[in-house]
Amino acid sequence: MALMATTRTKLCRLLTRTLRPGCSALNGSIRPDPFNCSFSSASSAAAMAPQREAMGLEVLGVKDYEDYRRSLYGEITHKALLVDAVGTLLAPSQPMAQIYREIGEKYGVEYSEIEILNRYRRAYAQPWGRSRLRYVNDGRPFWQYIVSSSTGCSDSQYFEELYNYYTTDKAWHLCDPEAEKVFKALRKAGVKVAVVSNFDTRLRPVLRALNCDHWFDAVAVSAEVEAEKPNPTIFLKACELLGIKPEDAVHVGDDRRNDIWGARDAGCDAWLWGSDVYSFKEVARRIGVQV
Repeated sequence: MALMATTRTKLCRLLTRTLRPGCSALNGSIRPDPFNCSFSSASSAAAMAPQREAMGLEVLGVKDYEDYRRSLYGEITHKALLVDAVGTLLAPSQPMAQIYREIGEKYGVEYSEIEILNRYRRAYAQPWGRSRLRYVNDGRPFWQYIVSSSTGCSDSQYFEELYNYYTTDKAWHLCDPEAEKVFKALRKAGVKVAVVSNFDTRLRPVLRALNCDHWFDAVAVSAEVEAEKPNPTIFLKACELLGIKPEDAVHVGDDRRNDIWGARDAGCDAWLWGSDVYSFKEVARRIGVQV
């Protein structure tokens, strides 16, 4: 049985690698940070779905792969859905550089938004020498370094105001307005749902602020698990929290390296948000749950 499961998992990975629709340059790139993501609106994403159907997904192999999964697992192809947070479930409501600039003006920040963005990207790209993880506990040391490097301001009050802003519902919005309805339908059908995110311990307060924390059966945060995507450990922890095997889960995220490669290394199925799927309703349909 173990050999069969291993073979089946490898075959799943092979099929998803070879039969997945092509991705855009945006979604194929490695996003530099969790607060600097791009996301098309849910309405435009939903509008693209019929076009993709019209193109003939059977030709791309998606239909064949779905049929293959159903031949193994039945009408509902996965027992759990794992969801990336920033860029998939939620997104910043305003550009990061704009917020850094607006809050920083009263603290003497003089850089333009373009300058802040460029300095931010340079700082974020540097190796973080204090720990193998960027986000340890509340992530304050890392974010203090990022904020001061981006703005040239080391004022502790400025940092605290900016840091606390990103725990509020003003800072974030949900990417897909139908997410709640879809997750309820999935859970009603017996599919468990979890968030898997590279984030500090503010993620749980953020989910509460957006009134969506109760949508999920589990939350795996890198700062708590002590492993960041693409490390498969965080995906395995999510599966453990849900009480399911990795091959029974599908992960959806917008970063090819962190989300897709990482999930597959853990033995999970994986779909790229904005390329393989464009809405949570489409995710549910592919799993076998109608919303």
